Amino acid sequence: MKKINAENLDYRELNNNLHESDCDVTITNCLGQRFIAAGKSNYNYVIEGISGNALGAYLNGSTIRVNGNAQDAVGDTMNAGKIFINGNVGDAVGYAMRGGEIYVKGSAGYRAGIHMKAYKEKKPIMVIGGKAGSFLGEYQAGGLIVVLGLSENNKPIVGNFPCTGMHGGKMYLRTTPDSIDFPAQVNATKATDEDMEEIKPYISSFCNEFGLSEGDILNAEFTVVTPDTKNPYKQMYVAN
Repeated sequence: MKKINAENLDYRELNNNLHESDCDVTITNCLGQRFIAAGKSNYNYVIEGISGNALGAYLNGSTIRVNGNAQDAVGDTMNAGKIFINGNVGDAVGYAMRGGEIYVKGSAGYRAGIHMKAYKEKKPIMVIGGKAGSFLGEYQAGGLIVVLGLSENNKPIVGNFPCTGMHGGKMYLRTTPDSIDFPAQVNATKATDEDMEEIKPYISSFCNEFGLSEGDILNAEFTVVTPDTKNPYKQMYVAN
C-alpha cells in the first residue's frame, strides 16, 4: 500500500497524487483536503486525520476508511463502494447517494441522506451510529437510512423536521415512534421482527468495523418510517 503524507499538500496536489496511484493508498496528516477519492473505483483508501468536503463524491466502487472526522457532503452522489467514518461527519452526508454504503461511528450534521435514491439493483445504505441533525432524509426517494442513537449526549436521536418530503425508501431509528414529531406524509411504526431482518446485515457490518456489540444495539425498540401511500410528494417526484 502506498503512503502519501498530506501535511503540506493542498487538495489539488493530493488528488493528483491519488489519480496517479493505481494502487491502495494510505493518506497521513490529512487536514481538510477536499474531493478525496472522488469517482474512484477498485482501490482501498485509508485516511488518517480529518477529510474535507465531498470525500468520496461519485465514488464508483472503492472502499474508504477515515480514522477521524469528516466534513460536509461525504459520499455526494456516490454510485458504489463503501465509506467508513471512525468519527463524526458534517452536513449532507450521502447527498443524492444512489448506491453503495456509508457507515458513521459518530453523529451526523444536518440533511443526512437528502435526496437519496434507488434504481433496480442499486440500493444505497447509510448507518449513523450516533445522532443526526435536522432534515434527516429530506426528500428521500429510495435506499435505507439507519440511526442508532449511541451518542451519550442528551440530544434527541434526530433533530427537527425528519423525513420532510420523503417519498421513497425506508428509515430505521433506534427509538420509539412517539418520541419524534414526524410529518403527516409518512408512517412511523414499531419495527417488527421481519423489519429488523432487513437491517441486521448492515448492523453487523457496522459493529464488525467499529468493534461494537451487535446484541447490545439490537436489544432496543426501533421505529421504521416509510412514505404514506397517499403522500402528495410522491405524485410530484415519481412517475406513475
